[in-house]
Amino acid sequence: MVNLQVERLTKSWGDLLLFEEVTFGIAQGQKIGLIAKNGSGKTTLLNILAGKEAYDSGSVTFRNDLRLGYLEQSPAYAPELTVLQACLNDLPHTDSMTALENEQKAKQMLSQLKLMDFDQKIGELSGGQLKRVALAHVLMTAPELIILDEPTNHLDLDMTEWLEGYLSRQNISILMVTHDRYFLDRVCNGIMEIDRKHLYQYKGNYSYYIEKRQERVEAQTAEVERANNLLRKELDWMRRQPQARATKAKSRIDAFYELEKKAKRQRDTGRMNLDVKSSYIGSKIFEAKDVGKRFGDIRIVDGFNYTFTRYEKMGIVGNNGAGKTTFIKMLVGEVMPDSGYFDIGETVRFGYYSQDGLQFDEQMKVIDVAQGIAEYVDMGEGKRMGVSQFLNYFLFTPDKQQHYVFKLSGGEKRRLYLCTVLMRNPNFLVLDEPTNDLDIVTLQVLEDYLRTFNGCVIVVSHDRYFMDKVVDHLLVFRGDADIKDFPGNYSLYREWKEVQDLLEKEAEALRQEKADDPAGKAKRQNGERKKLSFKEQKEYEALEMEIPALETEKSALEAAMSSGTLSTDELITHSKRIAVLIGEIDTKTMRWIELSEKYT
Repeated sequence: MVNLQVERLTKSWGDLLLFEEVTFGIAQGQKIGLIAKNGSGKTTLLNILAGKEAYDSGSVTFRNDLRLGYLEQSPAYAPELTVLQACLNDLPHTDSMTALENEQKAKQMLSQLKLMDFDQKIGELSGGQLKRVALAHVLMTAPELIILDEPTNHLDLDMTEWLEGYLSRQNISILMVTHDRYFLDRVCNGIMEIDRKHLYQYKGNYSYYIEKRQERVEAQTAEVERANNLLRKELDWMRRQPQARATKAKSRIDAFYELEKKAKRQRDTGRMNLDVKSSYIGSKIFEAKDVGKRFGDIRIVDGFNYTFTRYEKMGIVGNNGAGKTTFIKMLVGEVMPDSGYFDIGETVRFGYYSQDGLQFDEQMKVIDVAQGIAEYVDMGEGKRMGVSQFLNYFLFTPDKQQHYVFKLSGGEKRRLYLCTVLMRNPNFLVLDEPTNDLDIVTLQVLEDYLRTFNGCVIVVSHDRYFMDKVVDHLLVFRGDADIKDFPGNYSLYREWKEVQDLLEKEAEALRQEKADDPAGKAKRQNGERKKLSFKEQKEYEALEMEIPALETEKSALEAAMSSGTLSTDELITHSKRIAVLIGEIDTKTMRWIELSEKYT
């Protein structure tokens, strides 16, 4: 059953052609991710499908009586509505749920999205909170086809994983734009890509798309190379046979010009090797010494100490409101701690990408904005890169560099802001949510840049895929000044946390079992004690030797990682081993506790 059919859809903005004769359909149960560079028309296409924008030509046909839901990038509700009223606003009539049941379901969904004040007015919400209300509202409408524009923006990691699971379980059709590649991989069963104004479709998740797209690019590259070879032969013919340019040769001449057009076609990715050298950074980076910060009753950090090492690439994760942005604002000097201080090395030059971003003069051209920062980018060893070439690396083609800022999409403006931060030649990058509003191609470019960046990096992000590719160390903000220092990337942390949560549940169940066993309790009170079996005694003795050995190995690896002497590959290997050790230590310790307490 087809829910949506699009035929030969074309859309332009003035003289800018976004996409041309796009054709696709979405059947019941299909979950499609839409991928394209910023400025290629992703949001415009979603607005067209939702009936909010006109198109030049083609057709958009929905199944009769289809329930359609649309999550916009910037949703709007009447400011006097409460959070709960907005979530329940204009729900379709259904006999299966009463008003009370709808209200209970809405409260559950809002709670999953960490909106607990159901009576708070819409006009009092932040942009991120409003987006979450809109998401809950769209899901409450029980759509058969749901269109989502960046649904994971403004969601923390717990909320993202909840939404991932929710959408995966629903038998609905989905068309969504998101830069979250793990989300795409785990929710979608199809990918569509707008590339060079045309649409390409892939039946599979994001991993499958990456594989098949590479095959397509390689085939197109081979086609361009064949065209170049033929062009050289044809060019020779055109030069040697001017008299042949008569009517009888017209078809061959027309074919020559078509061949020339094909040979000039290049992959418009702006990708090139970029080996930018950061300015020199000394061995002292920064030390946090007894740093404390609170807002009223909310503690951000309390007595926090940390020594940041040379070339460290750290990720900061945690729920919204846990204090991640406040922490890095204290680091760069925009917010003062209540107690303690940050001791920054003399050679440190911060490059700070903030959520607020840079306010551009909308009437300036892209190239003029960049040249207002610097005329060139220092490559080190006396080499320089022109600003235009640097912009091209970050996907601003020479033509796009001549565009005025007001013509850029929201994602393109964020990309330009990112360029202005990077081109100042910092040696310590502090990036606060850099992945929001950036397309996947830009994220891949940024990941490549950061992996080879010869300096220090701190990244605050909810993008799990991005964090896994860039960082080798985490600070996990768990709320109320509880900060976990974890030596590994996000996926390794999640594996560790799942083991930890399981161990805590088992320990709680064990405590409950003992509390509910009055006979056993009486025996323990009377001094009676069971003996361990021979096998259990041997296991207990082995654990008493194994646990300290694992702790010693873990401490040695952590000391090596803090030395500042390890290569990137060694850091990654050590991080993975430490994550394994943590799991083993926790498992063995829990078993040791069980054996030592079980018979006491």
